[in-house]
Amino acid sequence: MLELGCGVGVASLCLAARVPDLAMTGVEVQADYAALAQRNGAENNLPFAVMTADLRALPASLRQMRFDHVIMNPPYFDRSTGTPATDQGRDTALGGDTPLRDWLDVGARRVGPRGYLTLIQRMERLPEVLAALEGRLGAFIVRPIAGRADKAPELFLLQARQEGRTAFRMAPTLIMHEGAVHLADQDSYTPAVSDVLRNGAELPIWP
Repeated sequence: MLELGCGVGVASLCLAARVPDLAMTGVEVQADYAALAQRNGAENNLPFAVMTADLRALPASLRQMRFDHVIMNPPYFDRSTGTPATDQGRDTALGGDTPLRDWLDVGARRVGPRGYLTLIQRMERLPEVLAALEGRLGAFIVRPIAGRADKAPELFLLQARQEGRTAFRMAPTLIMHEGAVHLADQDSYTPAVSDVLRNGAELPIWP
């Protein structure tokens, strides 16, 4: 498994806690985040090879590798249309200077035969994601994510497969919280989401 933009390693290490004997590689452009990701893996006894690199200039050794699964959480916001965050690390995570199309291009190139690409992104960028991956990967599944049952989805999970032939599928929306509003200083996750967060349950793209 390869994670592009792994930050401090949260997604990869959560996956490793669920999947035994997972071989993990991470790429992170911010050296302090990459070092912390490496440390987080070591302190949890989960082998995690983290490379400090811009995804547009991957090390030659990594460019020669392909993976069963590539995951990514690209910055949600187009830096050309927003205001930078005051914290440099947070600004890179939210916007950065790498176009979304470049993230998708690099990710698609690293997916091995019959392998998968999975990502999360803001709903308004779904057309951009599909356009960038069309003709390169197939068997698209999109699962919208909404904060509450009466709210429009703001995010989506997308999974695509190398050489996939299945028709495009839109999965039922994942609802994060119960109730119409947040009523108290405590979590209000739906049972399914709570099971994922608290008990290590699987979060299927197609439920």
